[in-house]
Amino acid sequence: MPDAPLAESLKALDPGSPQYATSVVDAVLAGAERVGASDIHIRPLADGLDVRWRVDGVLQPVAVLAKRGAPNVVARLKVLGELLTYKTDAPQEGRIRRVPGLVEMRLSTFPTLHGEKAVVRLFGGPGRFLVPDDLGLPEEIRAALSRLLDETSGAIVLAGPAGSGKTTTIYACLRELARRTDGRRSLASLEDPIESALDGVSQSQVDVAAGLTLEAGLRALLRQDPEVLAVGEIRDRATAETTLQAALTGHLTLTTFHAGSACEVVGRLLDMGLEPYAIRSGLRAVIALRLVRKLCPACSVESSDPAELLGLPVRSARLARGCPACGGSGYLGRLVLAEMLPPLDDDLGRAVLDRADVRRLEALAFEAGMTSRWARARDTVEEGRTSPAEIRRVLGMDGRFPAAP
Repeated sequence: MPDAPLAESLKALDPGSPQYATSVVDAVLAGAERVGASDIHIRPLADGLDVRWRVDGVLQPVAVLAKRGAPNVVARLKVLGELLTYKTDAPQEGRIRRVPGLVEMRLSTFPTLHGEKAVVRLFGGPGRFLVPDDLGLPEEIRAALSRLLDETSGAIVLAGPAGSGKTTTIYACLRELARRTDGRRSLASLEDPIESALDGVSQSQVDVAAGLTLEAGLRALLRQDPEVLAVGEIRDRATAETTLQAALTGHLTLTTFHAGSACEVVGRLLDMGLEPYAIRSGLRAVIALRLVRKLCPACSVESSDPAELLGLPVRSARLARGCPACGGSGYLGRLVLAEMLPPLDDDLGRAVLDRADVRRLEALAFEAGMTSRWARARDTVEEGRTSPAEIRRVLGMDGRFPAAP
């Protein structure tokens, strides 16, 4: 949320001071931790430096700083992220190592017209989101995921767009596995980059310059006798094939995938050219995630005006209004909308073998009992936990909501 005192204190700093960049970066990182931001965007303009942060999934302005000290601010972040400060014409990624116990941070820089843009991703600290039970998943999905973590083979895929909670969920699963097994199972990960240190997990990071690509690293890691293997993200056919092969040969494999729905994961894997039998046999579970903002309980109001229901199949809903408690946004915190693909058996399994399209897969998945993200969204609105406007912001105007029961 906007932080007026922080904005004023940043503007009061002297861009000519040797400590200017350090003071700006320290203040912004501390402020982002304080408000629970998930990302910080520092973007150079023609005449200044725009600072924003993302709270509950929405970018909010923080301050616009003088252009004079802009390059030094980004350079300071690159020092903290152990990146090459002189390399300003190519993207870089790194990890900001703060005092132990504080929020984990990942830094990404990218060249733009007016200089380097920096984005810092903040992850939950050690006391947040420790295990799957803390994530707020629907009860049937939470219980199924808990059972799946005791399996000895198969792939568990967490899907969704950027910022939907995939990494948070996979890390929670790894923490739970480390807790349950107490060192009796070999847990390993290959990430790009490592986003949080996990006790009990052998974590490795992709290093393309050294020849450690995701595909090569994954193949080598399979020779390290892992029982549980976490792959940061499936990005191409080679990684997808190796991940599924590991799942089929006695490894419990966890990974993430950028896809809009659970069935879209299967559709995209088929489009990549993977063998249908490997998908059907290798996928143990696909869970698609979306995050929506929760209404502020202090200021939300009831409405049955069709214009404010935005076409959702509900009789009434609560709407965001804004108050001091929520910083004027009308929302406090977020909740998860999740859908889980049923087992690829019977008609659904045959459809995979027949390379059916996503629409056909979804129809069969609903027949097999899958509760869609649209149905969960409708129920969440009916319960007064979020608003129609927030559902439309996250899920769009597609309108695939089931009728109210």
